[in-house]
Amino acid sequence: MAVHARSVPHDVFALCAHGAAAPGAGDPLLTPIVQSTTYRQAGLGGGPGHAYSRVSNPTVSALEAALGAIEDAPPGACFGTGLGAEFALFLSVLRAGDHCVCGDKVYGGTTRLLRQTLADLGVRTTFVDATDPERVRAAITPQTRLIFVETPANPTLELTDIRAVASIAKEHGVLLAVDNTFLTGVIQRPLDLGADVSVYSTTKFIDGHSAALGGALVARDESLLERIRFIRKCTGGIQSPQNAWLTLQGLKTLPLRLERQCRTAVELASWLTGVEGVVRVYHPSLSGGDAARIASSQHTGGLHGGVVSLELDTERVDVAGFLRSLRLCSVVEHVGSVETLVTHPGTMTHADVPREQRIAAGLTDGLLRISVGLEGLASIQSDLLSALRASARERVVVSGERGASCVSVA
Repeated sequence: MAVHARSVPHDVFALCAHGAAAPGAGDPLLTPIVQSTTYRQAGLGGGPGHAYSRVSNPTVSALEAALGAIEDAPPGACFGTGLGAEFALFLSVLRAGDHCVCGDKVYGGTTRLLRQTLADLGVRTTFVDATDPERVRAAITPQTRLIFVETPANPTLELTDIRAVASIAKEHGVLLAVDNTFLTGVIQRPLDLGADVSVYSTTKFIDGHSAALGGALVARDESLLERIRFIRKCTGGIQSPQNAWLTLQGLKTLPLRLERQCRTAVELASWLTGVEGVVRVYHPSLSGGDAARIASSQHTGGLHGGVVSLELDTERVDVAGFLRSLRLCSVVEHVGSVETLVTHPGTMTHADVPREQRIAAGLTDGLLRISVGLEGLASIQSDLLSALRASARERVVVSGERGASCVSVA
């Protein structure tokens, strides 16, 4: 098994801005879009370069190198979507008769893929509360080949102790994959914590502008990456050059965007805890006890992500009316853009998750996910307050020292 040796950590700002390639005189400042399906070859037997863009492409390779370098890993493997990346991972490590342990609080598309597609291929999945490592351990069987978790969880933002689960995975000879979409390698480095694979929907924070679909897998095990690329070659799931180029442009500002979004998210989460009509607020900055320990040990720079989730009191606030009344914040099935976005997981990202499983995981009908953008905090607060006023089932009174610190449904 060939495993990439870690190097000294790099300047993540420089890596995101410049990419992983060493620049030379006469090189273009921006990575070119190589919009070609095929490449000239010297003769029979091909050569070390690119041959066909279903297998590899220079623009895609530049993005793969940058994403790998951020996590001190070889070039990753990029795909057309995040789900395409997940499917390639599953096909790479799971066979009929195998078993997967998956966190019960993950993206709804992941749940759908395992329950409704992989199950038909003979792969069995057990969904568990991954915030409790012992539940993960108890779910492992002799047929288990993969543990898949997302931390912070989507959309409840609960945290999984990657080190603890990685230790259990290694004890049983099982691979651990971590969906790191919400934090990216800038804030959290799963491979450093013992995970085997970092999984990304690059469509989200990495692109950051709602312009390019994409997914990526990053690992340090060269043989695993070789297998993943083989599956990609067979299934044709590689990312397009245009979308790879757009993602490279988004990557340049990723650390700066994340820092602002994370700082605003902390303030927004704290403020929301004092807003009547909101019965619960989810954000790692509000966590105590073991979750606070995990956040401080896994997340770098004191940053905990730009996503805040909240649960509205559905007896006092009409959720559909609230969403219709938003003006600054956009109601979309998305996360990670420069604009503030609001999602209703129950009818959007997790609509295909069986209701019983969804409710058990805390995804109630009143739960909303807010992806904090680059707007000023006051503008976001004002829009949320206006929507609460408009959607209250009874008259709303706004009170507080600054005139907008609390919403009370009279």
